[in-house]
Amino acid sequence: MSTSNFPLTPFEVKGRDHAHIAFFAFFVGLPLGAGAARYLRTFTNGWVLPHMLINGLVVGPLVIAAFTLGYQTTTMSGVPHFSDPHQKVGLALFIMYWIQLALGAFIHWTKIPASFPGGRRPQNYLHITLGLAILVLASWQTHYGLYTEWAFATGNLHPVSSGCKHFWLAILIVRTTPTPTLKTRADTPADRLDAVPRWSGRAAHGVMQIVWGLYVLGLLWLPRQIKQERAAREPKLLAVASKEGA
Repeated sequence: MSTSNFPLTPFEVKGRDHAHIAFFAFFVGLPLGAGAARYLRTFTNGWVLPHMLINGLVVGPLVIAAFTLGYQTTTMSGVPHFSDPHQKVGLALFIMYWIQLALGAFIHWTKIPASFPGGRRPQNYLHITLGLAILVLASWQTHYGLYTEWAFATGNLHPVSSGCKHFWLAILIVRTTPTPTLKTRADTPADRLDAVPRWSGRAAHGVMQIVWGLYVLGLLWLPRQIKQERAAREPKLLAVASKEGA
């Protein structure tokens, strides 16, 4: 996480682990779970199980671990808990995640009659909106952690590397160009770590190509998905109409 040439302190190690696990949970796990729901439903009605397994059994323990490590890091720092924006937003994300999980289970097992045009239920829109809100808030949270919280909590003994910041920014704005490498003097120890940001740039470029590919693929599958959803609703609508006519 840093270009300094001496080891991280135990406090910094715990903070780094918190950051890595939280990033994987909110920037990899949750989007992957959302993608399972978005794309698998085009081919099969069994998309719910992978969606729930990823967002619940995979992401859930990561969210708990990230929150626990963050809480422990704050305790080690000696400052009050939930006293700054990063800590408050972290608590908000933790609560929002569990609400989202409960809402998804409610939607799956409790079928409320559709009240929106096209046969959609209001809780479905709430589930989607809350999911997007979590991802947006997690993006802000990551930025604050990288650019403000780390320096504030650790005294910036080991500054966050530019590679980490570039990688986060590349994912956020869906960049398609490699991240620039850091320019360092050849006679400094940091020169030995010059490959770190270069690797981050290549990784970000590859990730963004995959993201764009999935996005375009999703758009191509969208008409098929709409047709399948309409076909699945028609028998139910006919059954309701026949009951009302009887």
